[in-house]
Amino acid sequence: MKTVIRFAFVAMLLIAVGCSQLHTADSTVQTIPVMAYDAHAPAEPTELAVLWTSGDPEVAHRVALMYTHAAKTAGWYKDVRLIVWGPSSRLLAADKDLQAKVKEMMEDGVVVQACIVCAKSYGVVEQLRGLGIEVLPYGKPLTKLSKDPTVTLMTF
Repeated sequence: MKTVIRFAFVAMLLIAVGCSQLHTADSTVQTIPVMAYDAHAPAEPTELAVLWTSGDPEVAHRVALMYTHAAKTAGWYKDVRLIVWGPSSRLLAADKDLQAKVKEMMEDGVVVQACIVCAKSYGVVEQLRGLGIEVLPYGKPLTKLSKDPTVTLMTF
């Protein structure tokens, strides 16, 4: 009986919130949307996959690698992966500071992988492998990641 009463109370509360309106400073009325609970919804993502495509060193240092590393070390995601794709592969092969940062990230548990097609196009396959980066065909794995509800995919 208590469960039924609690359910009814929660349902009434959700209806009340869903029907509520917000009056803004300019006297317009704005409806506040209510997010419905879906028992069949996928769990919150546990993996972060960062697709690093930019050849810009500032984007690398100040955005892509900084956020990716923090996501792992702060525990924002259980699993964190950095995917080196396109111009970032050439940049990484040439920039010693970025190489040191990527090595540090790998030591802290970030999985770093690179697209072999991209790396071949820039002639940097061996340089990336020399850094301990797995270089592999990445079209299908990227597609799979993009469809997986347990993965958050970001691109920088």
